[in-house]
Amino acid sequence: MTRYLRLFAVQARTSISAAMAYRANFFIEGAITLIWTAVTLLPLVVVFGQRQTVAGWDEPQALIVVGYFLGVRAVLEGTISPSLSDLVMRIRDGSFDYILLKPADAQAMVSTASYAPWRIFDLLGALALIGYAFVQRGAPPAPADAALGAVLFGCGVLAAYALWIVCAAASFWVVRMDNLMYLLTAVFDVGRWPIDVFRGAWRVVFTVVIPVAVMTTFPAEALLGRIDLTHTLGTIGGALALLVISRLVWRTAIRNYTSASS
Repeated sequence: MTRYLRLFAVQARTSISAAMAYRANFFIEGAITLIWTAVTLLPLVVVFGQRQTVAGWDEPQALIVVGYFLGVRAVLEGTISPSLSDLVMRIRDGSFDYILLKPADAQAMVSTASYAPWRIFDLLGALALIGYAFVQRGAPPAPADAALGAVLFGCGVLAAYALWIVCAAASFWVVRMDNLMYLLTAVFDVGRWPIDVFRGAWRVVFTVVIPVAVMTTFPAEALLGRIDLTHTLGTIGGALALLVISRLVWRTAIRNYTSASS
């Protein structure tokens, strides 16, 4: 484990150094990120300008869901997405062979191959938005709720990572998987809304099939102190189950991999 942590640190330093070599670009990307954060909030502002609550959620509570959405997206687009996009290119040109020759787990290597350091602005924006929401509520979260909210945020990130790994692993069979990853990113956008907004089959889809509720709504409920034991265990168990499934899919893909250079 220590060896992998050192490896991740080296790859992170490399990405940060490359980003800071063009400082103006780094801060321009940060400014663009803040603009997109404002755009993300716009539908919420419009909706709550017309009503006090939506599906039992008031504006500060909904802002916390958006905060978790921005936080998970920051991790996805800052670490996972750049790395797995690089994997698709490696499979196409045959350079994935060199990953397999290295004395480290191939999944760990490709999952941390590239970072987008400017996404730290997204994460800071998410924390600021959650802080503002609690200022609007007039009271901070209880320490136990804050701890559980952080744990479930980690579960949401792991669930998102597992879905992205499954999509990336499919590239071993179907090389052009870019559109599927774009579709998954688009579907993830519904995570800015509390899951209670959706009804019927859509609620099942966004809770079980593509569990955006696990990534945003349930962690927000934990931070608000309103999540029950069933949803807590479901979030943790669902994230772990997705990780196991993604690992099995990855190992199957590796066994069926034939080098583009062979």
